[in-house]
Amino acid sequence: MQVWIGRNGERFGPYAEEEIRQWLRDGTCRPEELGWHEGMTDWRPLGELFPDERPAAGSVPPMPPPAPPPFMGVTDVAEPEYAGFWVRFGAWVIDYLILMVPFTIISLSMGLGAAMTKLLSQMESDQTAAISAYAVAVQPITYVLLVIGFVYYAAFESSKWQATPGKMAVGIRVTDTEGKRISVGRAAGRNAIRLVNAFTFLVPMVFYVTAAFTQRKQGVHDLLASTYVLTGRADKAAAAPAPRSGTSGSFDA
Repeated sequence: MQVWIGRNGERFGPYAEEEIRQWLRDGTCRPEELGWHEGMTDWRPLGELFPDERPAAGSVPPMPPPAPPPFMGVTDVAEPEYAGFWVRFGAWVIDYLILMVPFTIISLSMGLGAAMTKLLSQMESDQTAAISAYAVAVQPITYVLLVIGFVYYAAFESSKWQATPGKMAVGIRVTDTEGKRISVGRAAGRNAIRLVNAFTFLVPMVFYVTAAFTQRKQGVHDLLASTYVLTGRADKAAAAPAPRSGTSGSFDA
C-alpha cells in the first residue's frame, strides 16, 4: 500500500506502508500528521491509520523539514483547492481566442465569406429566405467547428498537462475525483456533455454558473463526468521526493 503524508499544507510521497510505520516508531512522523492512501475518501491522522505504531521510548523528535516545493491541491485541511468560476471563465476566453484562428481559416475555406455576401445581397428582397439559405449554407461549417473544438478540449484535458492552453495559462487543471489525470474516454464524455451548449441558449449559462455555487465548484459537465477543476498546473503538482534514509530523520525536500 502506498501512503501520502500531508505536512504543513504540503503533500509528500507516496511511501510504502512499512516506511510510514517505521517513521512513526522512530519519531520521524508524528501521529497527528495527515495521511491518505487510495480508497480513502478523506485524509486522516497517521495515528488513526496505524494505531499500533507509536514513537519508541527515548526517541528524539525530528528537526522541522526544509521548505518543500509547493504542491497545488493540498491545503491545511487536506482539501484540494478548486478553481472558481472566474478563473475558469478566463481560461475559456483564452481558449476561445486560440480556437478563433483555425475556426476563421476553416470557415472561410468552406465558403463562409460567400455565404455572408449572398446573405447581405438577399436581405433587401426577402429577409426570411435569406436567413434560411444562410443557415443551410453554414450548417456544415458549424459541425466541423464543433468537432474541432471537441477534439481540442478532450485531447488536451486527457493529456499529461491535464489542461487546455487556456487552463494552463491561468494555472488550473482537470482531474478525476481522486485528483488523477482523466482518461481519454472520460475527457470525451465530459466534453460531449458540453456540446449541448451548441444546441441551446440557456444551458451554457447553467453549465458554468453552477461552478460558482456547488461545494467543489463543479459545473454540470463536471458533476456528470465526476471530474474536478483544481488550481495548479500538472507539471507543478508533482510529488515531493521521499525522505532520506539515515539517522537525521528529516525529509529530503
